[in-house]
Amino acid sequence: MQRTTHRSLLLARPVVVALAAAVALTASSCAKSEDDASDGKKSPAAADAGQKVVTPKPGSKTCTIDAYGGEKIDLKGATVGFSQSEKEANPFRIAETQSIKDEAAKRGVKLLTANAQSQFSKQISDVQDLLAKGADLLVIAPLNSDGWDPVLQAAAAKKVPIVTIDRKINATACKDYVSFIASDFVEQGRRAADQMIEATGGRGEVAILLGSAGNNVTTERTKGFKERVAEKAPGLKVVFEQTGDFTREKGQQVTEQLIQSKPGIKGVYAENDEMGLGAVAALKGAGKKAGDIKIVTVDGTRNAVQGVVDGWISGVIESNPRFGPLAFQTLDTFTRGEEVPQDIVIQDSAYNGDNAERDLGKAY
Repeated sequence: MQRTTHRSLLLARPVVVALAAAVALTASSCAKSEDDASDGKKSPAAADAGQKVVTPKPGSKTCTIDAYGGEKIDLKGATVGFSQSEKEANPFRIAETQSIKDEAAKRGVKLLTANAQSQFSKQISDVQDLLAKGADLLVIAPLNSDGWDPVLQAAAAKKVPIVTIDRKINATACKDYVSFIASDFVEQGRRAADQMIEATGGRGEVAILLGSAGNNVTTERTKGFKERVAEKAPGLKVVFEQTGDFTREKGQQVTEQLIQSKPGIKGVYAENDEMGLGAVAALKGAGKKAGDIKIVTVDGTRNAVQGVVDGWISGVIESNPRFGPLAFQTLDTFTRGEEVPQDIVIQDSAYNGDNAERDLGKAY
């Protein structure tokens, strides 16, 4: 089966504005990491923790079910398959999956779930299995950006629309998938650089704990950070880069190596909170004091924001994982035959010494 590949180049119509307004809602309750000792009660701040959409730029590309080559269906009677990429030891993934489950339950939609356990080959087979089990729609949190052809071909054969969240699939929007919903990762890198420049005074040597290779998040968060440092603080030099694979254990190991090989390091930019918390553990193990080495991270987990309160982390750029309401609203609008944006960008907040304690309840 072939799908039409033409895309609408119209300005975002009122339905797109309505979509953005509808999803600026509070999402599901915050999930906790395994070592979070909180009682799980929502604080007043949690009411403001849902995802909010950046207003689409004039001329932003949209997608309709006719352009995509799909068929109108009623979301309430549909089966949605959700493929999670990583082990749910990471608070981001815990909150992301819970948000999808909560929204499906709220809408009375049948949901099939699978977790790839950080194995890309398993994620491909997981999605193929979801299709075999009768998924009418797919929401995918990709582990890698490349290598999705088998899934895209299988979904196309069954006319199953795909929405991707958090990480991008290297494919064609409104042909291979409907919409990509995520933060602006380049901008997250820029904002992290701003926090690092402020924390270090814009001078000294800094390190980057890179995320996993092979996905757009790592590439774009690195790009934004380096661009902003070069632009605003040429006296701040990136002298060390090594992957921590977005895990706390690896982040700790790499930081232990870092402080041995670069004892004069002034700051560490960790491209997610888990690696940043691993860096904190390494610094504590080396007898460092809070603030000796400035740490800036990206995500907004409760433990990282607490690290700001305690002085071990200088700043956290939020990357909001509560995709449930936005993903299902996008699917609902699309399956009714209305336009949805091909790229839906989330507006993220940030935590620093001024607001971390006050806004801790927004963290997940």
